[in-house]
Amino acid sequence: MPIHRDTLLQALDALLQPERFKDYGPNGLQVEGKAQIARIVSGVTASRALIDAAIAQQADAIFVHHGLFWRGQDGRVTGWMKQRLQRLLTHDISLYAYHLPLDAHPELGNNARLGALLGWQADARFGEQDLGCVASADYGNAQLLAQHVQQVLGRGTTLVAPEDAKPIRRVAWCSGGAQGYFEAAMAAGADAFITGEISEPQAHLARESGVAFIAAGHHATERYGAPAVAAHVAAQLGLEHRFIDIDNPA
Repeated sequence: MPIHRDTLLQALDALLQPERFKDYGPNGLQVEGKAQIARIVSGVTASRALIDAAIAQQADAIFVHHGLFWRGQDGRVTGWMKQRLQRLLTHDISLYAYHLPLDAHPELGNNARLGALLGWQADARFGEQDLGCVASADYGNAQLLAQHVQQVLGRGTTLVAPEDAKPIRRVAWCSGGAQGYFEAAMAAGADAFITGEISEPQAHLARESGVAFIAAGHHATERYGAPAVAAHVAAQLGLEHRFIDIDNPA
């Protein structure tokens, strides 16, 4: 049976607790569609391709990690923003987006699901708002760890490692664009840090600190939380759900 869009919002808010986070954009219902929802599509980013796929699936709502609105962006509804909003409004589709709350959920979030996929159970947290995870591991060196990450995620990685091939006994990870957490990962006792992207300073820090840095792709590390949360809430509320993965090389 269909439910009201506010019922879905309440279930998502209760699960993800967005009020706990200082975020870069609004969490929750970003675009209001029809009142009754029976079918939900989940994805990583509210791109035009995902919206078009949701329209083809006759979805009533879309649930994503990366929504449409961010702090400091140009507020004009032109170009790509107009095209995305026009599709949502024309087809009366609600858009729900949760950023840091979706990263942080201890069981269904991006970091929890990424860790589970890679075979790690976090035993400590680190970084801003405790988004980063740390776990025990056993790899002969950083190259072997990078190969494991690449094999599991199905895409190439960028590895910057110190000259010595020391064993990896503690791994830290934080999905997406968390390269700024590298020093916090070092302070947490990590021998290697996995995230989505690398910036120029981290290459030098990895070589000089003895802690390896693995960039495994922003999209590749953040495509697990949205379907996990959407499937959980859909089962709870009796909704149809489908995850649509729009590939992204970033």
